Amino acid sequence: MSASNSKIADNLKRLRDKKGYSLEKVARLSDLSLNTIVKIENGVNQNPTIETLIKIAKAMEVEVDDLIK
Repeated sequence: MSASNSKIADNLKRLRDKKGYSLEKVARLSDLSLNTIVKIENGVNQNPTIETLIKIAKAMEVEVDDLIK
């Protein structure tokens, strides 16, 4: 399980870097708290909800699959 969870963290960071988005911008665009985004990207939140992943994917203009694959 931890492999897929670190995968979400890695993918979020990679996609965010690629777009040049700050953590704050992702939080604002996804209507989630900065704390939530930081915890997911740092792998602290090991199990973000599908609703959270959908919001992040929408904010990043990617598919949920791009975050979890």
